[in-house]
Amino acid sequence: MDDEKLVQPMSTLESDKNQGYILSGADDPIMSTISKRKRRAESPLDSVYYDKQPLAHYAPAPFTEELPPCLEPWRRVTKDDALSGRVTRPIRVYADGIYDLFHAGHARALMQAKNLFPNTYLIVGVCSDNLTHSMKGYTVLNETERYEALRHCRYIDEIVRDAPWTCTPEFLDEHRVDFVAHDDIPYGAAGTSDVYKDIKAKGMFMATQRTEGISTSDIITRIVRDYDTYVRRNLARGYSAKDLNVSYINEKKFAIQNRVDKVKDKMKKVEHKTKQVVRNIEGKSHELIQKWEEKSREFIGSFLEFFGADGTWNTFWRDGTSIIRQALSPPASPSHSPQDSPSSSRSTEGFDGLEGAEGGDPEGVDLGTGGSGIDFSDSDSDED
Repeated sequence: MDDEKLVQPMSTLESDKNQGYILSGADDPIMSTISKRKRRAESPLDSVYYDKQPLAHYAPAPFTEELPPCLEPWRRVTKDDALSGRVTRPIRVYADGIYDLFHAGHARALMQAKNLFPNTYLIVGVCSDNLTHSMKGYTVLNETERYEALRHCRYIDEIVRDAPWTCTPEFLDEHRVDFVAHDDIPYGAAGTSDVYKDIKAKGMFMATQRTEGISTSDIITRIVRDYDTYVRRNLARGYSAKDLNVSYINEKKFAIQNRVDKVKDKMKKVEHKTKQVVRNIEGKSHELIQKWEEKSREFIGSFLEFFGADGTWNTFWRDGTSIIRQALSPPASPSHSPQDSPSSSRSTEGFDGLEGAEGGDPEGVDLGTGGSGIDFSDSDSDED
């Protein structure tokens, strides 16, 4: 890899003329494992950076006194040399603080310090309880707890216990510090308005950005604001009033409030279950009404099909009525017998010669004494 690529800063950093290299808000370096692997494959510079700088430690960060003394010669490098990539050793960056109630804001500041240069060795100094209480105020966690919280931060390579409030040149030389990383807000102390004033003048200061919305003071403010809630919660979990520094009257008051809250919770649960039952009943009622409407349509259709004007019942009634009428009063016999019937031929047999002169009209036949000469008078009349 040529030197031209090495002198370029990391893609997650951007240049600032006064403050050096700080994290870009648009390119958050907190990436998923997949994106990290993708970056390794796509960028040779990132590949070199991550090969030299593991993404995670598998043991707590050591304290300074636990490390063997370094006998190699050391010379402080400039910012240009550190950014050029031509320095073969890791760049030693120092970040100090109280780190009470270690939170995401602390972790992000240390992450920024770790990413200042392509190859960074991050040393973190933590002030003791005595120094912190005298200079700043009381802490929630004691120094041992604060040390242990920092030891498990993945960005830290070394921890300095009982760190000084002001970084003197002797302290920086002792720990071979190249640069000091901190946010750029002035921190006053006895006799100075900014404890990092001399370090900034030497060009050794590297500014990091604060994380908005979270700090140790913010967390304490939340606890103080919701004091009653947290006291009641811890009393319910078995802490005594003495542990919480609560008076007897307040203890009883909080106990009553806890009972009232339990009753309210039970009422809410009952109300919730009642609403669920009502919803279920409403859903079932809608379903029953819909089914009833469907069945009623089917019933009305079947009724009309059977009892309607052209339904089965009326058709059956008309047909049955006609059958019964025919059975009770059959139609009359025909007034004239068919011409081809035997009775007709027999009745006219022997009268063929009696046809009239005008086409055999029977009306022309004289059935009296004249005409044919046949006498139809009663024989008794002759005897008379």
